[in-house]
Amino acid sequence: MRILLAEDDRSIGAHVAEVLRSEGYDLSILTDGPDVLEAGEYGDFSAIILDLGLPGLDGLSILRRWRKKNINTPVLVLTARSSWMERVDGFDAGADDYLPKPFRTEELLARLRALLRRAGVQTQAVRSGGRFQVDDAARSVTFDGAALDVSPLEFRLIHLLVQNKGRVFSAYEIASQIQGRDDDASKNAVEAMVARIRKKTDTSAIETRRGFGYFVPDEG
Repeated sequence: MRILLAEDDRSIGAHVAEVLRSEGYDLSILTDGPDVLEAGEYGDFSAIILDLGLPGLDGLSILRRWRKKNINTPVLVLTARSSWMERVDGFDAGADDYLPKPFRTEELLARLRALLRRAGVQTQAVRSGGRFQVDDAARSVTFDGAALDVSPLEFRLIHLLVQNKGRVFSAYEIASQIQGRDDDASKNAVEAMVARIRKKTDTSAIETRRGFGYFVPDEG
């Protein structure tokens, strides 16, 4: 499904985009208010993630114009503004949900999934890769058909590899995707997670391409 990400902070935008793409979303990214207004009017999006502080035309003005034209695409508002009055303004302008900055990407993903469910958008519930099956809605994992007890970060690691089965990710790339950091400590944490998952499953459950990284195969 196609998501419009309207965010002028390039650092935040790049990280959110990386996470959303790893979850399988088709993404369009815009940073300028007038461009966002036009894209929302004429583009076919399942949902829009809208920052309020866009240059050229602010997010609230964009949202009001969309709703005035009966454009009812679900909108999740992102903002650094924290007062309750500003949140009320956002909802009154037509926002479907509101997420203040700074935020955890896990919460952003959960709110986006909820937004899509409320809008009746069908998402792929169960994904398979290698010998894993990942249930997005239940946030659960099975291995060779048996339920697997995993931590939230282990779930995200397995989900990333299953969603992109056959693709090789370095430990740094995995750390960036699931933790938002790519330093040595995060790399070491990823390597430890892979070791724990292999201990719970099988040494070949997550395969290694020496010198490149980790992957799960297309087929089990």
